[in-house]
Amino acid sequence: MVRQERGGRQRTPAGPPADDLHETVEEVAAAVMTASRLFVALSARALAETEPTLTLPQLRTLVVLHGEGPVKLVALAAGLDVNPSTAMRMVDKLEARGLVDRRLNPDNRREVILGLKPQGRRLVEKVMAHRHQEIQAIVASLPADRRAELVRGLRALTDAAGERAVDSLTERY
Repeated sequence: MVRQERGGRQRTPAGPPADDLHETVEEVAAAVMTASRLFVALSARALAETEPTLTLPQLRTLVVLHGEGPVKLVALAAGLDVNPSTAMRMVDKLEARGLVDRRLNPDNRREVILGLKPQGRRLVEKVMAHRHQEIQAIVASLPADRRAELVRGLRALTDAAGERAVDSLTERY
């Protein structure tokens, strides 16, 4: 029988908390949330220094298009986890800025294919390169053994989430 203690630790009847040497799920979740805030802040800073009038949701749309290539609206909406009408409004704004293009699907003229224009591709690559440099600077300040721990931990986290590996600079799959 396992009993729950305060702080989420489990105690077996025969001894100390089962995870004395390991953080609780709540402690790990809190650390991941803190890291998540860091990564959002790094993205926001990179975007502000590269293209200050673009929003983070607009950048996210461009990044999905960059990683997925030309896609149908439904696929873009799924990649953004929004409904198609929300994705289309985002595309409208990005198209007006000359970053995204849309064209009819030659196989089905009722469908629209969305893709990045060269300017949109360059913008994504520039923002991602800026973010990459900042992350490298932070990682470089860690001792080598802590970097190895971080790699293992982050790979375990992304594997558990079913996230595909990406190229560190361009975020291509």
